[in-house]
Amino acid sequence: MATDQVVIVGGSLAGASAARSLRRQGFSGEALLIGQEIHPPYSRPALSKQFLLDSGKGADSLYQPLGDELAVRALAGRTAAGLDLREREVTLDDGERIKFDGLVVATGAAPRRPPRHWLARAGLPGIHVRRTVDDAAALRAELAAGPRLVVIGAGFIGCEVAAAARQLGLAVTLVDVAPLPLYQPLGLTAAAAVRDIHREHGTQLRLGSAVKRLLGVRRVEAVQLVTGEVLPADLVVAALGVDPATGWLRGSGLALDGGVLCDASCRALGAPGVVAAGDVARWHNPLFGELMRVEHWSNAIAQAETAVRALLSPGTAQPYAHVPYFWSEQYGVRMQFVGKRPAAGDGRLVRGGVAERSFVIGYEERGRIVGGLAVNSPRDCRPLRDLVQRGAPFESVVTAAALRSRPAAERET
Repeated sequence: MATDQVVIVGGSLAGASAARSLRRQGFSGEALLIGQEIHPPYSRPALSKQFLLDSGKGADSLYQPLGDELAVRALAGRTAAGLDLREREVTLDDGERIKFDGLVVATGAAPRRPPRHWLARAGLPGIHVRRTVDDAAALRAELAAGPRLVVIGAGFIGCEVAAAARQLGLAVTLVDVAPLPLYQPLGLTAAAAVRDIHREHGTQLRLGSAVKRLLGVRRVEAVQLVTGEVLPADLVVAALGVDPATGWLRGSGLALDGGVLCDASCRALGAPGVVAAGDVARWHNPLFGELMRVEHWSNAIAQAETAVRALLSPGTAQPYAHVPYFWSEQYGVRMQFVGKRPAAGDGRLVRGGVAERSFVIGYEERGRIVGGLAVNSPRDCRPLRDLVQRGAPFESVVTAAALRSRPAAERET
């Protein structure tokens, strides 16, 4: 089947990368990008870090416009409401139907909102989520509204927002049902270090604590925990994670299970001419032999390249054997993670010292290294990534770390 018109649904980094990849790979037909936001594609990582700290910093520096030379038609501020695979049409929120020969699903993920039973009333001012640039701008504007902030959720977004707010002088309390911040992605050893970093900078922690209710009349005033403790709050950030944005695909016939299910080349299962990329895609990663969905910007960019190749030339499609990478910075401590954390077990400290805030942790599965964390040790990130890519025995990272730890003169002998 000829591919003359490709529709990209999602104006995210994955959508923008797909548009660029179409032209780089020689597609000369019509390319249409449908984006829910009115803004050009932009990078999200800074939204919970430097963007919050610098009130004079505009969003312009985050934007990555496609450029006229790509000849991509953009429908900004439009939302996809449905997909008809038989007719090969995307239905928009106003009922308009868009024909396609090839489709790239890049709708990303949507933040989880506070559940209704938490809320004294719907739309209570002072409660924020952080996903879009508009979310971040609204939060930044309100950080001066009062000195007390409660952050619910000690994942990466929650920890980064808490750190930024403390640097701005707010009294911050970080709440999570987990026993440690970042416990799920990093494991016990690294998560304990993150806890200590936040404590050292004055963040109050309520770990192993669940929220019962958000209190307030005209505006949020406090967070009540199930223990009965009431945390005064002028501002609340709900950093509860995200869900893949697949609601518009229900009933379409696409296989959905924690995202759009794809093969190793990012082709949607059972749907010729449809691929997915970015936060919404759950694909079989041959590097680890399992289904994965990755919410990091580096994946959004690289995965779109593979998905477009599979769309334009199915016979030459290549598996997307990606090593996930993400980074976070909190109070000047830079954490870089490659690969994955095994479902069971903690990582092993292989170099440096946790107390010194400069160390490397390796994550092992079936005798090989599957992930690594470098804290204030950027030179270790690339070697860790290479070892994970090769599926090297875990002892390889131990040996490499030991070599790095020796004095330079000794290493040269």
